[in-house]
Amino acid sequence: MSPASEKPLEGRSAVVTGGSRGIGKAIALELASRGANVVVNYVSSSDAADEVVKAIEGMGVKAKAVQANIADFEAAQDLIKTAIDEFGNLDILVNNAGITRDTLIMMMKEKDWDDVQDTNLKGTFNCSKAAVRHMMRKRYGRILNITSVSGQIGNAGQTNYSASKAGQIGFTKALAREVAARNITVNALAAGYVETDIWEGVPEEAKEGFQDLIPLGRKGEPQDIAVAAAFLVSDEASYITGQTLAVDGGMAMA
Repeated sequence: MSPASEKPLEGRSAVVTGGSRGIGKAIALELASRGANVVVNYVSSSDAADEVVKAIEGMGVKAKAVQANIADFEAAQDLIKTAIDEFGNLDILVNNAGITRDTLIMMMKEKDWDDVQDTNLKGTFNCSKAAVRHMMRKRYGRILNITSVSGQIGNAGQTNYSASKAGQIGFTKALAREVAARNITVNALAAGYVETDIWEGVPEEAKEGFQDLIPLGRKGEPQDIAVAAAFLVSDEASYITGQTLAVDGGMAMA
């Protein structure tokens, strides 16, 4: 994490969806270490979210855990409203919440497809729509969509997940054009193989296969994603918008 003396996000307020575990937790903690107040969104892991809040408050900034299924339009609207009511402002939105329902398309159920699109892609729309309304009025904002290498190169057994993550990249570019004149940047961060809860059901041989595709020869850590995310939502990245930064050890080199 950033040294305590460096607070480039001091006075900023952020929402991190899916912020109680894995990459979302790492991002929430990193933003807080740089001075931001953070709303930690979760669906079911209330104890984990409370632990993140406690860790953030220990850094001397404000935090609040908010339960919301961001796949639900009204719940996402309420999440953003709660953040604004709690902190008086919203500067940063990190659309991190995501799920998988991996299987080959011949065995994929319609619900497997719908659930993944609703959380990963529609959830990004739901939260962004609510946040943009506030950011447009104050002429400032940072939106970061956590996508995946799967949305860039595809992955067998993940047609639903890959489609949702590719959709986030297209969404990022389109929204960036819509809001740029109001000093709002919209970027995406394409995470590579980072071993978090989402990978628990993947067989070890498959994980080894993924690692063989990484030029740097190692899997990523949540902190690798978090520090890149903190940069993209900072004023240091104010001239970057509509871009997708791959943090993947070189896995999806163009």
